[in-house]
Amino acid sequence: MTDQNASPAAPIDKEDKWGYDLYPERKGEAPKAKWWQIAFFGEGQVNKDRFKCERNVYYCFQNSPLVKLMYSALKSSGCDIDLRRHIACEVCDIKVSGGYDPELNQIVVCQNVARSEGMIQGILTHEMIHMFDNCRHQLDFKNAYHLACTEIRAANLTHCSFLSAVGQGDASFIRIKQQHAECVKTKAIASVLAVRPDVGKEEAKRIVDQVFDRCYADLEPIGRRIRRNSADMIRAFNERGNYGYD
Repeated sequence: MTDQNASPAAPIDKEDKWGYDLYPERKGEAPKAKWWQIAFFGEGQVNKDRFKCERNVYYCFQNSPLVKLMYSALKSSGCDIDLRRHIACEVCDIKVSGGYDPELNQIVVCQNVARSEGMIQGILTHEMIHMFDNCRHQLDFKNAYHLACTEIRAANLTHCSFLSAVGQGDASFIRIKQQHAECVKTKAIASVLAVRPDVGKEEAKRIVDQVFDRCYADLEPIGRRIRRNSADMIRAFNERGNYGYD
């Protein structure tokens, strides 16, 4: 991980928990659904949603090649996961679907947003990359350079297929070679902005650009960029021994 100490990345308040406003249960607040959300969208069924979320999390740990690979990588790195301790299904702001809490070393799955096994698989893999980076490198998530690097890696390894890049305006059919990297940059910048309100868009772009090449080239522990509708997940899981993961 790139260690930078430039003043623009220094936090204004080192005790401030950036991004926690998106995860109210992290602050001991239980958001209540409005009557129209309950009537028309089925919101407010907190216990039912939590049970479904936890069931989907368990399914992914049993069946998803990527989640099983990340579990193996964390365990082999001395950071084993206990589902009851390290994974929490919670009600979140609808702007996010999941997150990683480095203070508690805990992954949050937003039960009111992530309602399918496929979506939860993506969240778990993304956030487990943050957990892996923290395990291996002891990141300072209040250092914007560290944050940018792990967000680059998570987007690079799990999210930016060609179709998703086209959807967010980062690719066209005549720019295939460039689209993936630009998609990763877009997602990394958005993630930095989401949890660092003290960092402006231009500064976030500069920070991401500064660490991009090194972090984009780091494919551990998955070893490849996962393409949509391919066998890449299974290949990555089968090749985990190349990195020493059981």
